[in-house]
Amino acid sequence: MGNDPRVALVTAAAGAGIGAAVARRLARDGLNVVVTDAHERRCREFADVLADEVGREVSAYHLDVTDHTQVQAVISEVAADKGGLDVLVNNAGWSKIEPVAEMSLETWQRCLDVDLTGTFVCMRYALAAMIAAGGGSIINISSIAAWEMSTEHGAAYSAAKAGVLALTRVAAAENGVHGVRVNAVAPGLIYNDFLRKIYPQEFFDSYLSDKAFLGRIGQPDDVASMVSFLASDEATYVTGEVFTVSGGVSARG
Repeated sequence: MGNDPRVALVTAAAGAGIGAAVARRLARDGLNVVVTDAHERRCREFADVLADEVGREVSAYHLDVTDHTQVQAVISEVAADKGGLDVLVNNAGWSKIEPVAEMSLETWQRCLDVDLTGTFVCMRYALAAMIAAGGGSIINISSIAAWEMSTEHGAAYSAAKAGVLALTRVAAAENGVHGVRVNAVAPGLIYNDFLRKIYPQEFFDSYLSDKAFLGRIGQPDDVASMVSFLASDEATYVTGEVFTVSGGVSARG
């Protein structure tokens, strides 16, 4: 596939989960992909691997979304070096499950700083480039935790992801006149190896037997496919929407 002149920046793209799958899919779609991550070495290594896969350069930037000065600097540099920024995928997230009655203020604040404020700050600076260029697409990764009544996600994470949905809708309303589309994807359980350190096998077994309509746990590529659509010209009349990728779990909520 030939090179697409559009530029896409993906946050938290260097792990084993959604971010890497999204970056890989957009690169294979032909977009000029910029991967960012708080883990600098891992980010550069992933960019090198992805560049080998697609046969062209993939830029890598160290980016901690809680460092607002760094966010502004990275997005400004990307827009200047690449001639603009057309797609932003806000994937950075953090969670620590503690009951509300026992939750530390540090846990609450850290979760909001990464999941909600980090999303806002990236949008804030990306919008300037997109408005100047006359359009763009922002895709925020939320979660079914935003509305699911459950103890599985933790209140801080659920509150932050619900905030992402409100932020998405208002930003879509404000920026449609500028040709900027803003949507969200709300995944259910999406597998990566890190989850094995958090949940016992019984959790996965009960998820399959009691929740998943399709009889399997979601994979990062499932989310990447939805992001690919929202970033594409196939979705030019889609904004302010939330797309659930949960295998039907949210329908039982």
